[in-house]
Amino acid sequence: MTAQAGRALQLSGVTRTYGTGSAALTVLHGIDLTVGEGEYVAVVGPSGSGKSTLLNIVGALDRPTTGRVLLAGEDLTTQSDARLSRLRGTHLGFVFQQFFLLDRRSALENVGDGLLYQGVRRAERRRRAAEALRRVGLGARLDHTPAELSGGECQRVAVARALVHRPRVLLADEPTGNLDSASGRAVLELFDLLHAEGATIVVVTHDESIAARIPRVVAMRDGRIESDLHHGAAV
Repeated sequence: MTAQAGRALQLSGVTRTYGTGSAALTVLHGIDLTVGEGEYVAVVGPSGSGKSTLLNIVGALDRPTTGRVLLAGEDLTTQSDARLSRLRGTHLGFVFQQFFLLDRRSALENVGDGLLYQGVRRAERRRRAAEALRRVGLGARLDHTPAELSGGECQRVAVARALVHRPRVLLADEPTGNLDSASGRAVLELFDLLHAEGATIVVVTHDESIAARIPRVVAMRDGRIESDLHHGAAV
């Protein structure tokens, strides 16, 4: 890994097993992974390789069976559910294949609602939501509902919602999966721009063409890290 100002994420000996006894299924086997501040990482692998399980654990949506997960130096494995919820709301931004936008809410409201759990007042929510939407190129579409936006624009709203609380790490799970090629390319170019501005981004994808444009690629197979490459060189 290239030198970074600090560690955004660190996983040590992470396993994840579902079920017990003869029905137990281990999905992750001893994962060791460090992501530095400002890194842009693709996690790739075939279906069933464990990449989405890994993302859920990194995103504090699931807990490992064994091992440690550090987010900005804080051990997620020792936190209460309430504390994990607060960490998700302040340290992490999520972009999924589905947009998960509220149909009757404007782009501004969909983005601003992400700040409700932080107790941000309405005027400040609107200001920060408008700022985030301008950042993703939707400054002229603030009052449009999802039905009035294209698929690519809806995904940009989802990205703005992920960014509005200024997270330490942006996590994306197949973010172009529901988009046409032009809209998908526009979203990836937005990620490129965010990375150039210093954002830490982890993208889960099965698309090799997406992985090819990302500086660091972590390949998974059968719940293990098979390779970890940065610009074609092993990290």
